[in-house]
Amino acid sequence: MKVVKNKNIDESRYTAITLGNFDGIHLGHRKLISSIKQYAEKYSLKSIVFSFFPHPKTFFNSEGFQTIFSCYEKERIIEELGIDELVQFPFTKDFANKEPEDFADFIFNNLKCKVLVVGEDYCFGKNRKGDFNLLKEIGDRKGAEVIKILSVMDNGIRVSSTRIRRCIEERNFIETQRLLGSPYFILGKVTEGRKIGRKIDFPTANIVAPDYKLLPDDGVYLTKTIYNGNIYKSITNIGKNPTVGGKKKTVETYIIGLSADLYGKEIKVLFYGFIRNEQKFVSVDELKNQISKDIECAFKMF
Repeated sequence: MKVVKNKNIDESRYTAITLGNFDGIHLGHRKLISSIKQYAEKYSLKSIVFSFFPHPKTFFNSEGFQTIFSCYEKERIIEELGIDELVQFPFTKDFANKEPEDFADFIFNNLKCKVLVVGEDYCFGKNRKGDFNLLKEIGDRKGAEVIKILSVMDNGIRVSSTRIRRCIEERNFIETQRLLGSPYFILGKVTEGRKIGRKIDFPTANIVAPDYKLLPDDGVYLTKTIYNGNIYKSITNIGKNPTVGGKKKTVETYIIGLSADLYGKEIKVLFYGFIRNEQKFVSVDELKNQISKDIECAFKMF
């Protein structure tokens, strides 16, 4: 899959495009992506997911806004869904002030869009003045088909990134997985930590997540870890490791049954449940005993 991260886009092939932030790649987003894949195959078009980075809410009174998946994680998910190209268009204040008609012209002209698929509530352009009706009107003039996809409902409530964020914050990973269509995960390369886990016979794989990625609250979690195509049971601690004087928030995973050197290697940690809150123990031995109990608890939960 080709990934484009600049403003200078000029496609040589006719395209089928879907527009959106695609924060969580949830069931609603997957429905949009599936639609453009079908149209691309039907009309021999190039399939494009057109998104933005950073998330537009960063510019609209949402300081500290965090996304469900990082930019890199989003790329990997969309690639797995079989899309030809992902555009991570640079979102700036100048772009936020772009008139809807100008943005629509850019999509239909520069990207040679012949089929455009959007959600029923999609809005765009300065002050969010653009909507489906405007896209349809401009599309008709350009000889392009503009299609509106209805929201995916779950228990009578629309599936949305806002709803999924709340599930993650509440540590409800069962509902998170149902709404996403796959488990919530953290993907990244293993970095060197303080090696405290190794000293107490529980070596952990540490991932540094981007500041803008939404992480569950500090605690110990039931997880599975994918490395080199294999899936392992694991437990993951998110927090500052207060027992050993930690100051920085980390994501540390103890992978059960794997002793390989993972430094610099990519792992994917999938979240399935909550075990306990992070605690400060009186001693390292007490911490070690608790980790043994956490692993025992994880096996029971699995």
